[in-house]
Amino acid sequence: MAMARGLESGRLGAPQNVAFAAAGGASAASVAFGTQTYQIRVVFVSGTAGAAVRIVVGDGTPVATATSTLLPAGWIEMLTVSPGQKIAVLSNDVGTGSLNVTEMTG
Repeated sequence: MAMARGLESGRLGAPQNVAFAAAGGASAASVAFGTQTYQIRVVFVSGTAGAAVRIVVGDGTPVATATSTLLPAGWIEMLTVSPGQKIAVLSNDVGTGSLNVTEMTG
């Protein structure tokens, strides 16, 4: 079985912060990724122990829900995306904040 390979290293491209609501609130989506973006770097920083967010990547305007992928605070995640897609985020608890998203280039 072939495995897809992401960038082991890349240049930092366009960054954005996506503000999110507490669990039970509305999901927030990023702006569309650029025409040459195939990988993003995401990180959520929190001073609250055990904090986490829910994320999902998709076409159009994706919506993060309570069952979307869990991203714990402090974890840096590299995700494969397609140009024009967006990432959506929602808090996993009562906290609000922002998810830092950076488009990576080769």
